[in-house]
Amino acid sequence: MKKTILTGLRVNSELTLGNYLGALLPMVRLANKYSKEYAVNIFVPDLHSIISSIDGNLQENTLRSIKYYLAAGLELNENIHIYRQSHVPAHAELAWVLNCVATMGEMSRMIQYKEKSEGKESTNVGIFDYPVLMAADILLYSASFVPVGEDQFQHLELTRNLAERFNNRFGETFVVPEETRKQAEFMGTDNGIRIRDLVNPDKKMSKSTPGENSKIMLSDTPEQAAKKIMGATTDSLENINFDLSTQPGVSNLLQIEALINDRPLGEVIREWQGKTRYGDLKKQVAASVQNLLADFQAKYAAISDADIEKLLPEGEAYANEIANAKLAEVYQKVGLR
Repeated sequence: MKKTILTGLRVNSELTLGNYLGALLPMVRLANKYSKEYAVNIFVPDLHSIISSIDGNLQENTLRSIKYYLAAGLELNENIHIYRQSHVPAHAELAWVLNCVATMGEMSRMIQYKEKSEGKESTNVGIFDYPVLMAADILLYSASFVPVGEDQFQHLELTRNLAERFNNRFGETFVVPEETRKQAEFMGTDNGIRIRDLVNPDKKMSKSTPGENSKIMLSDTPEQAAKKIMGATTDSLENINFDLSTQPGVSNLLQIEALINDRPLGEVIREWQGKTRYGDLKKQVAASVQNLLADFQAKYAAISDADIEKLLPEGEAYANEIANAKLAEVYQKVGLR
């Protein structure tokens, strides 16, 4: 049986350039590179999407999410499987079993939960518990590699812990995903990719940040995006250097330039290291972003909803077959069957 690469992006709203460069584009490039030797599962985590809002736009957002992959250059073949999480009931069923293996202590230490609940009088249980559902998403398909950003590394470690704990208690059942260091090596990054806020580069780029100039959305016109890059915060050091601690704004621009053009970050750093004209760097990155969005938006507009709806039944039949077999094994191990 082939090893599996698995990934998914929530579908609540359109993506930022940070989502695109940090998660979507690396996954597409990995899928195109490895799909002949790995099974590649690309799922729409629509159950995850309702933890922040339950509205009537999920169907539309789901189709848009899959279009993003195709517009980003995903080359479909028989080893790439696209499916919706909610159309594979085993995800939610395994999450319940794993809830009975996870502990309150380890869940309450999840950084994402702390950040999402900070300052709120009440937080829904889904925000607290979604890392367990994420573990089920991964373990059902025996996924070895799960390309994620650094903000999800803790959840991946939780998945590994739950798999090992279950295996120790009930016998070998789950494939334990590779540790985060090997995940990063597989992705071709030393650490998880984290594109920064253009106004406050100490923070990651987020679609929830109120300021329009802090983020680039995939729906921005190429000209709007270029203008935002030209206005990005840098520093007063007048020395181009890659250091996310002391020069996060400049480092962010170097990272964007490398990712868009599929160049090694070290190569881009050597090209610009020691130069003093931040404006020249911004012009180069602005041009790269402008070209990227023009190409992406043209490809996106050419994909119809009908094109996407034809893809889903086959992918969901495959996912249900694999997931149901693993769930049956789990139920047998814990004594439910």
